[in-house]
Amino acid sequence: MQLVIDGRKIVPKPGQSLLELVRALGLQGDSLSEAPLAAKIAGEVFTLNYIPVREKDAAPERNSIRRAMAASNGVVRLLRYGDEAGKECYIRTAQFVIFLALRQLWPGAVAKMTCTLGSSVYIEVAGAKDFKVSELKKRVSQLVGENISLQRRRVPLDQAVCRFEADGQMDKSRLLRYRAEDYFDEYAYGDFADYYYGEMMPSTGYLTVWDMVAADGGFVFIYPDDQNPNVTAQLPSMPNFFSVFSEGERWCQLMECETVADLNELTESGRIRELIRVNEALHEKRYSQVADMICQRNARAVMLAGPSSSGKTTSANRLATQLRVHGKKPILMSLDDYYIDRDKIAPGPDGKLDLEHINTLDVELFRSHMELLLKGGEVELPFFNFKTGKREWLGGKLRLHPDSVIIVEGLHGLNPAMMPKDVEKGQIFRLYVSPLLPLNLDNHNRIPTSYLRLLRRTVRDYETRGSSVQNTLAMWDSVRAGEKRWIFPYQEHADVIFNSSTLYELAVLKKHIYPLLTAVQPEDDCYDQVRGMVKILNFVREADVDDEIPPTSLVREFIGGNSFYRK
Repeated sequence: MQLVIDGRKIVPKPGQSLLELVRALGLQGDSLSEAPLAAKIAGEVFTLNYIPVREKDAAPERNSIRRAMAASNGVVRLLRYGDEAGKECYIRTAQFVIFLALRQLWPGAVAKMTCTLGSSVYIEVAGAKDFKVSELKKRVSQLVGENISLQRRRVPLDQAVCRFEADGQMDKSRLLRYRAEDYFDEYAYGDFADYYYGEMMPSTGYLTVWDMVAADGGFVFIYPDDQNPNVTAQLPSMPNFFSVFSEGERWCQLMECETVADLNELTESGRIRELIRVNEALHEKRYSQVADMICQRNARAVMLAGPSSSGKTTSANRLATQLRVHGKKPILMSLDDYYIDRDKIAPGPDGKLDLEHINTLDVELFRSHMELLLKGGEVELPFFNFKTGKREWLGGKLRLHPDSVIIVEGLHGLNPAMMPKDVEKGQIFRLYVSPLLPLNLDNHNRIPTSYLRLLRRTVRDYETRGSSVQNTLAMWDSVRAGEKRWIFPYQEHADVIFNSSTLYELAVLKKHIYPLLTAVQPEDDCYDQVRGMVKILNFVREADVDDEIPPTSLVREFIGGNSFYRK
């Protein structure tokens, strides 16, 4: 059959890999930004080691076409670092090389993926005598130079479980006991085997741009820069973020729920109900502490920001409740009401409206309103009608009471451009809300914060807005791009970073989302994203404990039953 690879036509020989075809077409690129790292065929992502036409399929007596190739009509799109799926392949390959090097240099060490810091990840190392980052860096460079081919192999599940157990990797053996299939796919080199729940690059030689630096208890591995993948990213200073994530890890240890296997055991024993109660109590305590800080400072306004599906609305309402305990009169405001009329927004270079851009807000109007309110004046508040795409003036006026505290929720809440100029800075309290989930699949596979947020948003959009999985995922890349530009750069500016994750919610969300995800077909463009979500949920035991979740819980914002939404 004829293939069309990035618009170039070619007829593959039986047994030829995509990598060989890419080279034949001269598409391999001279730098990381140009180099193909993987390929998308229909809705699936494949390694470049994938063979479009196998020799056995080309035999006259069989003459069959592989499913993915048939679904795409032979169209193949190459993925580079600028594509999210390509970047993920790069990161998985980096993980394999890092943990292989650690195993070769310090066989008895236990290394654990923890939190992502911008375009870098902190890896904790324990039990490595005389551990030196310089030695690890040298060995990683050698493995990259050896250009080791990365081929996936399938082994019986019980064999993989026994091998990981004998190797002392109890985190992996415990996790695999919850796998439904009787096989396990893994990458191996020598006596080292591992898997990172997705495709990798063809070989270690593709890992061309990276760095690592020493850090307390381990090291930080630095990935390429998102804007220019040919250079390593700048290592950001994120002490507040790291502190909050570390606090979450300590709570994992205290509640004996550090991995998905731990969560499954709590679900099966019924102790997940206790986990829910403790999680909810912890959140209530943190909201109370934030309210204490606001009152101690005598702040008159709270600017509350956070990425999509972080629980901003529930957080604003729960904080308002705690402020009432202090005798305050909280007033909830939304930056959404300061949107400019849709027909007055200039489209971007692609001809589409970028609704994440700060220029979609009437920044000057908001700032003038805040300045006037905090100086004792009165303003008429706008109302944005999302059905008409226009701002309306409905006569709603506001003047602050001496005990009033404004809580302003919105995407750009921490952006310095939103801060009123002629107001004492102490009057503004900045709060950043994000679900920094510290739960791991196993030591080598963390569950990204963005994964939890995407699960939340998918469930919420379906349950409350009637939006399909496909529609939600079609917008996700744009949402993420907006977050990287308008939210994440300002999170360290917050007075408090609030961790809105709960350790139990994966088990709860599974009941709501799993049937939706498994209904998506391989031909759908979002299939690979869905498959990535399903791969993690396949290891999670479903918990039917919605009755234990209080109506003010952050989780209720997504599964329904949140009392703050009742009219």
